[in-house]
Amino acid sequence: MVNEMRSEYDFTRAKPNPYSRRMKKQVTIRLDVDTVDYFKSMSDKTGIPYQSLINLYLADCASHRRELALSWV
Repeated sequence: MVNEMRSEYDFTRAKPNPYSRRMKKQVTIRLDVDTVDYFKSMSDKTGIPYQSLINLYLADCASHRRELALSWV
């Protein structure tokens, strides 16, 4: 049995995705090689992809409203 694509679909009764707030947005970010290597080594130890680890770390910082303390010498 072969499924065929319809020429048109009716979305008038469609509902919004309830998980859309949790979806991810693709961005381009430049990170130091040492930083990426650090998360890749954590990835090897945990089995969690390094990009997910970076996201988890940043999400934790955002949820706890952590602020970076900078001091220039």
